[in-house]
Formats: sequence, C-alpha cells, structure tokens
Amino acid sequence: MELKKQLIQIAKNAKSASGVIANLAASEKNRILEEMAEALKNNKGKILKANKKDINALRCAKASGAFIDRLELNEARLEDMVTGLLDVAKLADPVGAEIKSWQVPSGLQIHKVRVPIGVIAIIYESRPNVTSDCIGLAFKSGNSVILRGGSEALNSNIAIFEAINEVVKKNNLPDGVINIITVKDRRAIDVLLKLNDYIDVVIPRGGEGLIKKVVSCSRIPVIKHYKGICHVYVDDYADLNMAERICFNAKVQRPGVCNAMESMLVHRDVAARFLPGMLKKFKEAGVEIRGCPLTQKIAKAGIKKAKDSDYRTEYSDLILAVKVVDTFDEAVSRINEYGSHHSDSIITDDENNAREFLKRVDSACVYVNASTRFTDGYEFGMGAEIGISTDKLHARGPMALEELTSYKYAVWGSGQVRE
Repeated sequence: MELKKQLIQIAKNAKSASGVIANLAASEKNRILEEMAEALKNNKGKILKANKKDINALRCAKASGAFIDRLELNEARLEDMVTGLLDVAKLADPVGAEIKSWQVPSGLQIHKVRVPIGVIAIIYESRPNVTSDCIGLAFKSGNSVILRGGSEALNSNIAIFEAINEVVKKNNLPDGVINIITVKDRRAIDVLLKLNDYIDVVIPRGGEGLIKKVVSCSRIPVIKHYKGICHVYVDDYADLNMAERICFNAKVQRPGVCNAMESMLVHRDVAARFLPGMLKKFKEAGVEIRGCPLTQKIAKAGIKKAKDSDYRTEYSDLILAVKVVDTFDEAVSRINEYGSHHSDSIITDDENNAREFLKRVDSACVYVNASTRFTDGYEFGMGAEIGISTDKLHARGPMALEELTSYKYAVWGSGQVRE
C-alpha cells in the first residue's frame, strides 16, 4: 500500500507540473536544457563512479559483453549525452507550431497546432543514456516525465537524474517536472500502468518480455518500442564490395543495439561469390553464424544449422542468422514475416528492385544501400530520441520532439452561431 501511495503521489505531481512546463517559453526551456548539459559535465566523476558500480555487479553476474556494452558509460559516451541535451536545445520548439490552417464556409478560421501530450511514463532497460535523452526531449516538448529504468543500471540512472534535477530545483520549477522511480520492486510497474488518471502515455524500451508485460497490463495507451530483428538483403544486383562493408557494419559495429542486423539474406545467384569472404570476415570478428543448408554448404565448415526460431530472434550479440533466398520476392516476404518491422535494408544497383523494396517492406525504416545502424534520432537530424517506435499509430520510427506532441484545433470566430 505504501508503494502504491508513493507512486500515485509521483503521478499526481507530474500531472500538476505538466500544466506549468507546457507553457514555458522556448527560450526558457533552451536555457534550462543548456544548464542540464552543464550539470552532467560537472557531475562526470560521480556519474562514472555510479556506472562503474553497476558494471562491476554485471561482471560478477557474468553478463554478456554486449549487455555490458549497452550499460557502460565512459567519458566519450557521457560527452555524447551532454551534446544530446545541447542539440535538443538548438532544435525548433514544436509546442504551438501550426501544422495547418484553413477557413470554412461559416467564416471560422481553424488552426491545427501542436501541444504537449502531458505526462509520459518511460519504462526502459540497460542503457543509462536513455535517462538524460528522455528528460531532455520530454522537457523541450513541454511534457512531464516519469522514468523507471532497469535495476541493472539503477546507480547510473540515479546519478544522472540527480545531477539534472538540481537544475530543475534551481530554476524553481514545480516538483514533478522530472521524476524517477528508484524502488527495485517489480510491482512498481504494475501500479504505474494503472494510473491512467494522471499518465497520458507509456513508452516501454527493452526486451520482448518487458514490452509484452507493459502491453498486457497497461490501462494507459502504449507506444511500443519493440524488438529489433533487422535484415540486410544482398540482392543479385548488389555491389558485393559495398554489401560486405554494409553487412559488417550492421552486425559488428555495435551488436547490442536494436538497429543492428540480426538476419542476413543473400540472393542465390551471388551467394557463392559473396558468402565465403563475408563469413570469413564475420568469424574473424567473433561472430557466430547460424545458417541455412546452402549457407553451410558454401561455407564448408564452421556454420551452425539455423532453426526457424533463429530467424525470429533478437540476439543483441555477435550472433547472426543467414539465409540464402531464391528470389527478390522471397526476400521481401521473409522480412515481413520474420522481422519486427523495425529497420531493414536492401543492397542493390537495380533501381526497380530498390523502389519495390521501399514500397513493399512493412517496416518503420527501410534502406537502400545503407546500414540499418542509421536508425537513430541523432543520425536522422532529429536530435536525441525517446526510442524507435515499431507501432503505426501516432508515431513510427525514431521518436523525437514532434512525436512527443499531440495537437488541438484553435478556432477563431467573429460571432458565428450554427443554424
């Protein structure tokens, strides 16, 4: 009961504060965001020390290298967090922006304008940089935010939050503008998901288990940031040197993130030329390959036989499922069936195939001749992001400032009454 009361009070405070932050001037928000960035710099030692405590606990628990990489902070990553807040400050304020306007026969002037959503709850795992990214984006878009990170990064998340919250306090903003739930009790999520009187939307970021739990338990609308089963398809018209560079980057550059390639499809007509060199390069980088029978035959040795479930798995590690396909149509069909509608790419010099791929692959981000690793708010020029939505309603793909707003209609009249 005490936990429930505590969470209800947090949600009430956030609701109350949302009315204040929604009306802050853009210049005021930008100044405060710059102060938040400075606070991260000034508290660098404290944040890195807290992160080290989390990392040591993971190493003792024998967590995978990819999992540790998602959680680990260093000076460069902390500087990226600082830059992320400063970049958000430089972006145009979406609040109050006019989407469109028109006049109807009655003479009413109708304006469709962006407004904050209100209170956003974000439930996430592992990556502590999400804490500052989400605070920055929610603040700039005029929303209060309630954060609930994973217990594996609790020390890091608290240190980041406390540094930023000092800025909130110094600027006399109301209690509840930014909030963090620090109790490890998993019942906290169950309680939070029922507070629909105060919270307007929930955004879960994490593994499949977390997403499914939130969707099944929530009384609040959910924007899903589902698993990233991303494909790269090497077409029979591909530049194979380009394909090798892109596939290697998509899998190896940072395997623990949601936009890394998990499944590589190769057209039968180029498989014998492409796969030997590509697989050798992957093996040298420590990638475990699970392949179809033809992949095994071409490789001759060192390839595990892939099960159907291997093509439906987000490994978030140096493991890759490989499948040789007979046709372009098979590749598209397979991506739509086995993928998670996150990010998928085709490598081809055939413009018709490229356009068909863009049209027929049902994913949030679809690429031609580029790595899936670019699915990222920063890389898209949107600043930091809340995450990558795999939903179709309200927001899809990288969620940045505009995706954290709704809209309303401002209607101007001159005495009109309806007949």
